[in-house]
Amino acid sequence: MSSPVGSFRSLRRYVGPIQGIVLDWAGTTMDFGCLAPAAAFVEAYRRFGIDITVEEARLPMGAHKLVHIRRICQIPRVADAWRAVHGQTQSEADVDQIFEVFVPIQLDILPRFADLVPGTLEAVAAMRARGWKIGSTTGYTLAMNRLLRDEAASRGYVPDEMVCADEVPDGRPAPWMCLENAKRLGIYPMAAMIKVGDTLPDILEGLDAGMWSVGVAVTGNEVGLSKADWDALAPADQIARRARAYERLYGVGAHYVVDGIGDVLPVLEAIEQRVRQGERP
Repeated sequence: MSSPVGSFRSLRRYVGPIQGIVLDWAGTTMDFGCLAPAAAFVEAYRRFGIDITVEEARLPMGAHKLVHIRRICQIPRVADAWRAVHGQTQSEADVDQIFEVFVPIQLDILPRFADLVPGTLEAVAAMRARGWKIGSTTGYTLAMNRLLRDEAASRGYVPDEMVCADEVPDGRPAPWMCLENAKRLGIYPMAAMIKVGDTLPDILEGLDAGMWSVGVAVTGNEVGLSKADWDALAPADQIARRARAYERLYGVGAHYVVDGIGDVLPVLEAIEQRVRQGERP
């Protein structure tokens, strides 16, 4: 009897160690609260006569900054305000003009929010001690992230690779920045890598790349407060804000969520155990 051609499928499962981590920047490794981009978006729109709230500025956080501006424009209240001030619906040319104004504002603001999130250096040192390579992705442009890279280096943090949104066909949630990190770091399969970030597109980026994805809740965009403002909250308010951030990050598919990068190592070790047992992201 002949074999039923096409009735068999080879299932390969990676059961080796974790080889690399891809870390986000603002809200994950530096800029507690992800404050710099929100402030820059608010100021850029103000220069066009439109007052947007910090909450509106945060809604598309994690995307390429040009895409971010386009999505702010699509918020109904902002679209209505633009028509009221400028007499017409916002166009793609308007988006480009806002972006041109936004870039120098962001470059000016970035150094003010360049301090590392507490626990970053310790976490990265522990990752390196395990032989893991450190990649990074961001919604910032290459020019912006070169500035941040220098600020981070002066504070002791230097990832092995840095891939920015304007270096790939599409930014988050597309997987290209993570895949480019894997290529530059020489790591495969993607199940041997973990993505860590504080925005919903961060999580989706990792999932779309076939990676394990870990959300960072308290230090990032979903809470959106400086460390001083977070510490000043009443315990009940902290509990409520933390719970909402966890719910939103888990809601888009995060495998795990932690308060900040300083809490991430036990989760990474748990993921490695799951990988060694043949589990897939």
